[in-house]
Amino acid sequence: MSATFEPLGSSIPRPTLASAALPKRVRRVLEHLYALVSDEMSRQLEMMLGEFEQQLFKHADLARNPAQQAGHLETLRTTRLNRADLVPRFLALVESELTTIRDPAAAPVEGDGAVPAFRDLRLIEHGEVDETNLLRTIAARQESRAGLPLLLLGQRFGVLAGQPAFDAERLPIGPYALGRILSEAVHELQISAEARLHLYKVFDHQVMTGYAQLVETMNALLARENVLPSLSFVPVRPRSPQRQDTPRRTADAADETSERQRPMTAWPGQDHDGHPSAALEDEAFNLLQHLLAARRDLVGKLRPDADTGAPRPTLTRDELANALAALQDVPLHQSPPRNLTDVRQTLLAQARQQRGEAAFLSRDDSDAFELLDLFYNEIGRELRSDAAVSTLLNRLQVPLVRLALQDRGFFVRNEHPARQLLNAVAEAGAHWLPKEENDPQLNDQLRRAVDHVVENYDGDTGVFENANRQLQEHLRGMARKAEVAERRHVEAARGKEKLVLAKRQAGEAIQAIVNDQKLPRFVQTLLSQAWTDVLTLTLLRSGEDSEDWQRQLAATREIVAANAAEPRGQVSGALGEDIEAALTQVGYHTEDAGAISRQLVTGAAANDDAASRTELALKLKARTRLGTEEAPAPSAPERSSKEQECWRHLRTLPFGTWFEFDIGETAEVVRRRLSWFSPVTDNALFVNQRGQRVAEQSLDSLARQMSAGHARIVTEEKSRLVDRAWSAVMGALGQLVGHNNPSEAHA
Repeated sequence: MSATFEPLGSSIPRPTLASAALPKRVRRVLEHLYALVSDEMSRQLEMMLGEFEQQLFKHADLARNPAQQAGHLETLRTTRLNRADLVPRFLALVESELTTIRDPAAAPVEGDGAVPAFRDLRLIEHGEVDETNLLRTIAARQESRAGLPLLLLGQRFGVLAGQPAFDAERLPIGPYALGRILSEAVHELQISAEARLHLYKVFDHQVMTGYAQLVETMNALLARENVLPSLSFVPVRPRSPQRQDTPRRTADAADETSERQRPMTAWPGQDHDGHPSAALEDEAFNLLQHLLAARRDLVGKLRPDADTGAPRPTLTRDELANALAALQDVPLHQSPPRNLTDVRQTLLAQARQQRGEAAFLSRDDSDAFELLDLFYNEIGRELRSDAAVSTLLNRLQVPLVRLALQDRGFFVRNEHPARQLLNAVAEAGAHWLPKEENDPQLNDQLRRAVDHVVENYDGDTGVFENANRQLQEHLRGMARKAEVAERRHVEAARGKEKLVLAKRQAGEAIQAIVNDQKLPRFVQTLLSQAWTDVLTLTLLRSGEDSEDWQRQLAATREIVAANAAEPRGQVSGALGEDIEAALTQVGYHTEDAGAISRQLVTGAAANDDAASRTELALKLKARTRLGTEEAPAPSAPERSSKEQECWRHLRTLPFGTWFEFDIGETAEVVRRRLSWFSPVTDNALFVNQRGQRVAEQSLDSLARQMSAGHARIVTEEKSRLVDRAWSAVMGALGQLVGHNNPSEAHA
């Protein structure tokens, strides 16, 4: 079946789920699914529009000619005017697609060799072809990334529709359907075809990067609604005779991938792309056990009292589960075990007392304890020494052990709810988060989530899901607040940059008119201060193509000509009134504006005494100028080749990229977000996790820090604390047993 991206049409009223002729249960399931999708999509689409506007402004700054700049600015103006219409239109079309899932599928047209009638033919614009090809490419890429989850989702939609399974091109929330929906909804913006192509690329990067995880979430929701709850698919993977070369090939592939790592731009609490499928859990966990077994063999050879291999009594899974449940119920005021080694020794000591002889853990149970212990140790390396969350992490140990014993997906799935919860708690005490930036509300939410797990977990993984869902909602709320705060700072920085550029252009215009003509020193002062403010305000309000700007330039020429003539000439009284009115608009008092106007246009300066000019000069000096004065930047040494390479790379980064900085002599690490930078002034704005402005510096300075190793880009692959900790665990195991890179187990 071939998917197209022709407009869905808007002349026919769109059906809604409330009015659809669907079975009650199907309607309820679809309503829950639509609530999930609409919440996620509306947030992502708003971020997409914000990124699109930022890129339009950036392109306008870098435009090679005024026509291109005007085109980008017009698209920016139109987008801001109509952006409120896109998201509702998009969501209405999504609801319409869900409503019609039980409509008969259109039968493919059989080719009968008939020649189409002339009235059925039409010319296709190149733009239509480009848009169709681009959207199909995006959809095909997402179909490849989320192949297995889309297959499972298609099976479940087939059940809801009472039809055969849906393929990726027929899914109402599939990648092709979302492309068709966007191609219609984007017309609400009323932008050109070229701008739509640009928007589609932003849509691919900003929205569709999280599509694979959205499909996983939709599958989980439908499973909870008892729509094929036990559906799974594990492909048969034949063993290759060159199996022993897999670690080396995987390491090579990882090296190639690392060169294309994308910078992290999401706020804490927002999802990242690249989560693996759960279909490989068994294979990945088997590899983990292989690494641990090799580690035990190596350690055993180094011990003089190595085990003789005699059979040892082991605790059954039920005995271990009961012992862990009792340990989890220990009251909070009693000191919990400090680490998992203490937990393990406590359990074995209790078993010895009950049995009268030593007992041990089975191989699988011992592996789970050992992996989680290594995991916790690596997480501890990432925490501040004074982190209060250490207590919360200790309280989570026993529930996590119980979960890991029954759900091996905890070790191999990044998106596992328990792993997300663990990451949120750990990152609250991460070493790159200064203590003074702690959020009491977040700490309270973390405590509630941990308390919920400790008090309610008894084998039901839904407890972790509920705790994590509530916590993630709070984190998403924090991210939205941070976005709003950041947007205010970015707008202020952009306004400041516009003011700087306008003052620079106004000064250059006056200098070009004056050229080499001799003017009285006091007139030069008035032009460089008071009259520059007038030209700056005119540029900001009307632009350089306006009649107001041309009129002010003409006035400047008359002022310069009158003051450069010998003897000094005069200009018309009407111009003097215009100059006085212009000065009052930039904040000069009427009396001062009149005095400045007389000095510029009447020749009264020759009759004024020095005291009058001195008094006026003091008023000008004491007056706050339009904007702030820029301190001249000290001359920096020429950049080295490495620094130049870093500088060029920085100018290609998207807004929102996170950096880690080494602060002070103690090499304390702090994480900051590059919210915006100007390709014209080279100035960069940084905010913290709350969206609060914390620093401004030049890209040149940042490039020198990166070259010296004091600043680093945070990539998506290394963005989460638990992912870095797990990579460290796998790397340590792989080096110990001789593998080059076993990180494919964590995928």
